[in-house]
Amino acid sequence: MMFSSEFIPPQTSMEGLLTGSVPRLALAAVLGGLIGLERQIKRRPAGLRTNIFICFGAALYTILSFELTRDMGPGDHTRIAAQIIPGIGFIGAGSILHAKNGVAGLTTAATLFVVASIGMACGGGLYWPATFATLMICIGLLLLGWVETQFNLKPLCMNYVVETSKSADSIIPQIQMLLHLRGKNAEAVFAADMDGQAKILFSVEGTRKEQKEILDQLHRSADLRNVEATQGREPGE
Repeated sequence: MMFSSEFIPPQTSMEGLLTGSVPRLALAAVLGGLIGLERQIKRRPAGLRTNIFICFGAALYTILSFELTRDMGPGDHTRIAAQIIPGIGFIGAGSILHAKNGVAGLTTAATLFVVASIGMACGGGLYWPATFATLMICIGLLLLGWVETQFNLKPLCMNYVVETSKSADSIIPQIQMLLHLRGKNAEAVFAADMDGQAKILFSVEGTRKEQKEILDQLHRSADLRNVEATQGREPGE
């Protein structure tokens, strides 16, 4: 398979399929799979299969865009491929979720958008740009994510569950005040009183350091017991 940085029209003959279209589709599946594997490991909504299918489909539509308009005018060769971009826009919009504690899915939507462009590059025979783009995306998802975590730059959404022998109405204001002193607010607060005990659930968005301080403060409270914290969806992912 010869790597090129210029658009090379695929061939429709059997020999052309083996030397042109098939390698392009295979490379699209591999590159989409590399990005999808990282997403799958992090348990994101768009994982391995989704990224493979989008990259493979974009490559195939790019090939079809040229093949089906081979005998038409020069302005028609990109007509089908041009519709990939708005199509991916709809898929990306569907992956973005609006919640009380912010917006989630932006990174997933952006990743799908770039994966489609990598597929189009493979379909057009632009192997080196497609490979380089995949490398940069993997670096961005892995290395930059690690940097954000190490330097405490990335906010997290933590779900807290606390139990108390007092009523929830008397404890919730204390929790709100504790968070307010740190510039935070409790989101999605839910409380239930039963058998003289109360269980309170709430979410807080903040950095890892801030979450650790909040958890330590909750553990030190004499009115609270059985304090648990679990990580929710990372904002923007």
